[in-house]
Amino acid sequence: MARTIIAILVLTALTACGGDDGLRNLEAGGDGPDEFAVNPSAPLDIPDDLSTLPAPTPGGANRTDRDPRAEAVAALGGNPGASVAGGIPAGDTALVSYATRNGVAPDIRATLAAEDRALRDRRSRFGGVFARGDRYFRAYSGQALDAYSELARFRDAGVAVPSAPPAR
Repeated sequence: MARTIIAILVLTALTACGGDDGLRNLEAGGDGPDEFAVNPSAPLDIPDDLSTLPAPTPGGANRTDRDPRAEAVAALGGNPGASVAGGIPAGDTALVSYATRNGVAPDIRATLAAEDRALRDRRSRFGGVFARGDRYFRAYSGQALDAYSELARFRDAGVAVPSAPPAR
């Protein structure tokens, strides 16, 4: 009987050491096509006067190419003409210059990804094996704000804040 219990405990411990699927496995994990990378092109349009066609630019935009960012901006009620490819819209130059006054790290996304991965690795070494619930919320629970205590703090400071749903 003792051997059976020890064998079950050893097998349970070994299965707990299985591979890490990431915080939330949103990637397919294969070499297949990326269905979000497919952009259907606009229908071909032949003008009446072919001399009005622009000269071809290698590597440039095509008249039938869609601009998903501009379409998303328009769908959300913004001005798609305000988005400049690789640039800053004229109305945002003051904001961007103020935000970048202390410099900009060109590899900030890679740095944040590495720091996030290190945080999740530290948190999942011992505590994540037998815990229940969503790993995402467990990993970042120490960084979460309590919305109702913040609401009370702002109200006590005299700040006009909107109403909030009742606490559960």
